[in-house]
Amino acid sequence: MLLMGGVVVDGTGSKPFIADIGVKGDRIVAVGPSVRGDAKLVIDCDGLYVMPGFVDVHSHADKTLPYSWKPRAI
Repeated sequence: MLLMGGVVVDGTGSKPFIADIGVKGDRIVAVGPSVRGDAKLVIDCDGLYVMPGFVDVHSHADKTLPYSWKPRAI
């Protein structure tokens, strides 16, 4: 897969930059201003942010919130 021209936020605190990203299987194999190859899937990411899976939104709050919240009389 080739992600082209996205704004890359890499999670290191560095300034975001525009780049192409090559992905093979479940691994990022190339990042740069002009990545090319025989990609079966090419995605135009112009104007979109691209970032690795460093944001883990996994939560079980959907199960605990209803039980911990109690309505109050007004």
